[in-house]
Amino acid sequence: MANRGTTPASKLGIQQQAKAQDLALAAFDFLSAEPRRLSHFLAMSGIGLESIRAACQEPGFLAGVIAHISEDESLLLAFCAHSAIDPNDVAGARAALGGLSWEADTP
Repeated sequence: MANRGTTPASKLGIQQQAKAQDLALAAFDFLSAEPRRLSHFLAMSGIGLESIRAACQEPGFLAGVIAHISEDESLLLAFCAHSAIDPNDVAGARAALGGLSWEADTP
């Protein structure tokens, strides 16, 4: 009988994805804690402050947060120091979340 269900490799992938999502949420909290950082993120992503809740539900939102943090070295280092994480963890999270930049759909 074939083994059905989650294989060890896919379980590892799910764990990496969950860890990457947690890191991205921490990055968004970091951005949100400072009005200047948040407004820069919103401006760069094209998200209006009034639509941030809806944008957070979009599939690529967390990848966009990680991409935004990753693309500014001083911001990346500040986030890593604040969160006591290695910058390589951010790079790993970016890869796990698809590594693509994210922009809001704007009319």
